[in-house]
Amino acid sequence: MQHAVGSPLPPPHQPGQGPHAGWASAAHLPGPYPGASQGSAPVPPAPGFPAPSGPVPPAPQQPPVHSGPLPPSAPPQHTAGPAATDSTGHVSLPPGGPVGAPMAAPAAALVPDPAATVLAVLLIGPAGAGKTSVAKYWADHRRVSTAHISLDDVREWVRSGFADPQSGWNDNSEAQYRLARRTCGFAARNFLANGISCILDDAVFPDRPAVGLGGWKRHVGPGLLPVVLLPGLDIVLERNAERTGNRRLTDEEVARIHGRMAGWYGSGLPIIDNSQLDVPGTARVLDEVLARAIASPPNW
Repeated sequence: MQHAVGSPLPPPHQPGQGPHAGWASAAHLPGPYPGASQGSAPVPPAPGFPAPSGPVPPAPQQPPVHSGPLPPSAPPQHTAGPAATDSTGHVSLPPGGPVGAPMAAPAAALVPDPAATVLAVLLIGPAGAGKTSVAKYWADHRRVSTAHISLDDVREWVRSGFADPQSGWNDNSEAQYRLARRTCGFAARNFLANGISCILDDAVFPDRPAVGLGGWKRHVGPGLLPVVLLPGLDIVLERNAERTGNRRLTDEEVARIHGRMAGWYGSGLPIIDNSQLDVPGTARVLDEVLARAIASPPNW
């Protein structure tokens, strides 16, 4: 809003004050002085100036300040009233904080239905385990709003300068993986704060707890429910062979990753061997595993 150059911002109009206290200034009011009206006493001459001879003409009629539209040069009148509501479509969202650890359900309590509960799930597995396919199907068929957050998708947001681990693992690729995990964790907290479940997928190694599972726990919170998908090596090799682009790994790399994933056995985390399961069947088993995890949260 523009104001006359050199004029201070006028104070807001207060009830009980005259119109001269509003947004209209003396520079925009006709008449010899602000507030003059027909029938007012004549203005006395300033000291040192002779009084005018003859009858003093009456002061011109002062139009009300608030009557009719203002001339284009005048600033808009201020009217008292409630502040204007924001009509830009902005929706205030709750802040996204870490999801708390679930409490163990009493023995006599009914096991909650995981398909109708707001959850944060981390689906762990080697390349070719079917994490992304299962996560998408599981998210698509829930009775509550659910988001799928894929680490690989977020990692590939980097276009120019993308650090492809297939070209060699280095500090740059490590930094981009860490950044993608933090970004996924931030997104998950915001979804959960607004009542939307989320499922994340990542190839988390059991021998790197500070970077893998511990990092996800820091990013999302202790209420994150990790589940491992670990089919047989032959199944993983077969599925990896169907991949294209930078997500397809060599057979040697797939075998090495699968061997490291075997370290999850004995960790206490639930493990699903989906070697003989299709995607819908794996999603059903995932719901069963999550129902048990809600009733008796894993210690991780």
